[in-house]
Amino acid sequence: MFQFPSDQLLTFATVLSEGTLDAAARQLHVTPSAVSQRLKALEQSAGRVLLRRSNPVQATEAGEVVLRLARQVAQLEADAGRELGLGSEGAELAVPIVVNADSLAVWFLQALVKVPQDLNVTFDLHRDDEQHSTSLLRSGTVMAAVTATPEPVQGCRVESLGVMRYLPVAAPQYLARWFPDFPKGLNGVSLNAAPTVDFDRKDTYQWAFVRSWTGTGGVPERRGPRHFVPASHDFGEAIRLGLGWGLIPEAQCGQDVADGRLVELAPDRPFDVPLYWQRWRTASRGLDILSETVRDVSAQYLRRA
Repeated sequence: MFQFPSDQLLTFATVLSEGTLDAAARQLHVTPSAVSQRLKALEQSAGRVLLRRSNPVQATEAGEVVLRLARQVAQLEADAGRELGLGSEGAELAVPIVVNADSLAVWFLQALVKVPQDLNVTFDLHRDDEQHSTSLLRSGTVMAAVTATPEPVQGCRVESLGVMRYLPVAAPQYLARWFPDFPKGLNGVSLNAAPTVDFDRKDTYQWAFVRSWTGTGGVPERRGPRHFVPASHDFGEAIRLGLGWGLIPEAQCGQDVADGRLVELAPDRPFDVPLYWQRWRTASRGLDILSETVRDVSAQYLRRA
């Protein structure tokens, strides 16, 4: 049975993590020529092109298979080294994880700081919309994900974390301008015509909320102005300043609603998003402890599903 040399797998994963061959060479303390030779040998062994020489480099479809293998091998080697007492300072295992922006802002960092330091792991966080994050699991880019997708990616296990509740809110000055008779005149159709704050072009939650209020036939398309603010704190601040209305996690806006700085547009219509934890099935003490920590901390911030 054919086996990939571990130094070639490590080099391949490092190149993809660092983005360029030169950066990977510095990380591995070898010459760029050595990196290039290892990659060439790996591609010859696989019989496939594994890297797109773009800037940054990207894995081909075949390369994604090899990347998953490389990360799994590194993970297993790190676990074995810890069990044998062979770990040394600076020999950390980088654990890549994809997390949606709101979870990152509200609770996920609280989970990471509770991971025991003796595991000697570092975290490589990727931010992506929870509706799209599983693509990074499929590609081998990450080992774990906070996602809204309940169906397990091949080779992964999934468990429910709970529900993140969002509230549709706006600033009083926004309502004074766009809905002077509030709450009279406010409904899904009128809200759809008013300025909205979206996180980015993947953010469909405001639109989904409008459609849930009106029914699928009530608003055939988005009509009002849309502002894009792709940072969790700044997204909320844009709404507080009156730029538009939007959905903010309850944990981030509850006090503002209580203080009157924000007004809940439809108190009887919260928007709930179930979240799941997906991780590789590969047996790993590090991933097991990380998953346990994520499970415990999320229970303090998310509602039960």
